[in-house]
Amino acid sequence: MPANPSHELPLITRSQAVRELMSLMDHCALGITLVVDEDRRLEATITDGDVRRAILLGIELDQPVSKLLSTRKGNSRPITATLGTSPEELCRLMAEARIRQIPLLDAEERVVDIALDSDYLAAVALPLDGFIMAGGFGKRLMPLTENCPKPMLPVNGKPILEHLVEKLRATGIQHVSISTHYLAESIVEHFQDGKDFGVHIEYVDEERPMGTAGALARASVGDLPLLVINGDILTSIDFRAMLEFHREHQADMTVAVQQHETRIPYGVIHMEGIDAVSIEEKPLVRHFINAGIYLIQPSVCRMVPADRAFDMPELITSLIDAQKRVICFPIREQWMDVGQIEQYERASTDAQWA
Repeated sequence: MPANPSHELPLITRSQAVRELMSLMDHCALGITLVVDEDRRLEATITDGDVRRAILLGIELDQPVSKLLSTRKGNSRPITATLGTSPEELCRLMAEARIRQIPLLDAEERVVDIALDSDYLAAVALPLDGFIMAGGFGKRLMPLTENCPKPMLPVNGKPILEHLVEKLRATGIQHVSISTHYLAESIVEHFQDGKDFGVHIEYVDEERPMGTAGALARASVGDLPLLVINGDILTSIDFRAMLEFHREHQADMTVAVQQHETRIPYGVIHMEGIDAVSIEEKPLVRHFINAGIYLIQPSVCRMVPADRAFDMPELITSLIDAQKRVICFPIREQWMDVGQIEQYERASTDAQWA
């Protein structure tokens, strides 16, 4: 095994803002930040999953890192190793603790580097299959979709669906199913078997519209979880982080959610019975919305009826009623639903989707 590679260290203090922590985590791209004191001695580690859980709990980005730490359950000491620890021992520690990173300390217990599992393990395919829902009519995008299925509309020179397939391939997904119905031949002609796009593609033809989840009843399901994504989504979401989150919480289904803000243009009266107790002028209301991206266990597909249209909200409700675990994964990366003319025009001029 190679010696320890050196990485740019994502160091932060308790007093800095959560916003700074997120920016640092994205910049260093190690999936972790290290909370240190003024002498660079390690106090805590914060993972990508910790950040997303805090977002779901409503943490404000201008609050200090210490506030995020207070939302975590437990206060166990981070697993560390001494600089110079053999790669074999680091791999053993990471496998035993089921973690992907270990801070490396010097003799004074100061952080000097960080070891990642990816430093020592050969690149492997992500243990996921992909499933893209691409059978819709795209009525809200008429007349653009009169002769072109919505997922094949071009954004900066390539179809929306090609952006998605490339994203899945870059993540390490090798097998992708695409459900088709409206103008299916244009999708099949463009992608064929997927070889030219670095993946294996198979098609699930909906002879009649089967709703936003119905095609899953005909999915080729093996032992791997299934990443399901709507065919009109553009996103830079970290699918590896989503899978790790899904596994960590032993979920049957993980729903990606996006925070959506709505400004109510009136003063809102808060009441107890018929009595007014306060007034809030033009409040900002925050909700988490369904982002059209899901991770599901293979067994979930068996809950989808094959003889009728079935929508994703029905599937989520069925799982909850069956006491299966459905969790939410907040998106903090770029995300755009390209389902309407205004959104499509905005995506077409946005350089990040080039």
